[in-house]
Amino acid sequence: MKNINYQKKVQLACYTTIKVGGFAEYFSKPKNIEEFVNLIKWSHFNNQECRIIGAGSNLLINNIFLKGITICTKKMRSIKINSDTGIVEAEAGVMLPTMSNLLAKNGLQGGEWTVGIPGTVGGAIYMNAGSGNLSFAKNLLSVQVINTKTLEIFEIQKKDLNFKYRFSPFQDNNLLIISSKMLFQPNGNIEKLLETTKKNLKKKTETQPYDLPSFGSVFKNPTNNYAGKLIEELGLKGFTIGDAEISTMHGNFIVNNSSANSKDIFDLITVIQQKVLQKKGILLQPEVRMMGFDYP
Repeated sequence: MKNINYQKKVQLACYTTIKVGGFAEYFSKPKNIEEFVNLIKWSHFNNQECRIIGAGSNLLINNIFLKGITICTKKMRSIKINSDTGIVEAEAGVMLPTMSNLLAKNGLQGGEWTVGIPGTVGGAIYMNAGSGNLSFAKNLLSVQVINTKTLEIFEIQKKDLNFKYRFSPFQDNNLLIISSKMLFQPNGNIEKLLETTKKNLKKKTETQPYDLPSFGSVFKNPTNNYAGKLIEELGLKGFTIGDAEISTMHGNFIVNNSSANSKDIFDLITVIQQKVLQKKGILLQPEVRMMGFDYP
């Protein structure tokens, strides 16, 4: 196999937005689909554990040595936009704010809300990312994947994928996301779309702690309620463990004030769950992916 480039013993804190994480035994940033597929094949034939990260924005990596290969998709950022049909083809590493702005500039409506999510297209599909009542699956047509067991590459139509709130089948199967096709509404007013996109970003930055390392939202919203509201009602904003703090700006954000480690953050997540369960009778489910933990 050609194009197998990787580094050894790479510090993963540099690749997460919360700025914590241990070391990857092997680490690679493929620049295109061919390199990505070759890395998956390499890991398969060498019996190496393989984990995928995108922008690392919804990810808590334990401060341990992670055996196998960690692949970061952020350089896989090819995107094709057809402004006449509204069809968009994007590789897994395309950043959502980049895509959101490109959609607006091409008069495509429906992606304005994604501008404030610091993740990738692949991560957004995997998590079925959303904001309010909107979710990423709504605009999805199909996903190109590779099966890590058989190494077969194929396309799955959205109708064959069971998406739920902050859930996609990719969290439970052996399929890795390579790229996707999406459909947005064409022939929109470019000026209005750019204005809406700009306003959406402004609202996010004014209500969420974008100036400090964080995950984005930590917990999924329970049915008919809001995780941030429950946390705030218990007076937990500003509560710290080590250098990890529940944001004073938004209850459903944990920020790294400078030198928090993965245990500080994990313990803070656990404390929030315990306190909300004790006082409100609701067990908050993390939206954040845990890597290298024994968390169920």
